[in-house]
Amino acid sequence: MKQLQNKVIKFRDERGWQKYHTPKDLAISLSIEASELLENFQWKSDQEAIVKNIENIKDEMADVLIYLLMLSKELNVDLEKAVETKLQKNAGKYPIEKAYGSNKKYNEL
Repeated sequence: MKQLQNKVIKFRDERGWQKYHTPKDLAISLSIEASELLENFQWKSDQEAIVKNIENIKDEMADVLIYLLMLSKELNVDLEKAVETKLQKNAGKYPIEKAYGSNKKYNEL
């Protein structure tokens, strides 16, 4: 993950874009890119969206990850550690014996 983050930061810095990439603006951009990803599925079944838009879906997924990597760099967040920590929290909220096969939120289990 760190190697990919370094490539993204190098790309950004070579273009002098760091001044535009404040945490607030990166978070906004991340949300916008996630919305652009959603647009590929709007008014279509999953299968139809995938067949028609897979290349654009890949591009939008990459954009989401790029902004997330830049935001994590700006906030000095180790994404791998953050994911591990969040998985541990979720394991407590969603124990297998209660959550298996259920789509209920943790407070409804």
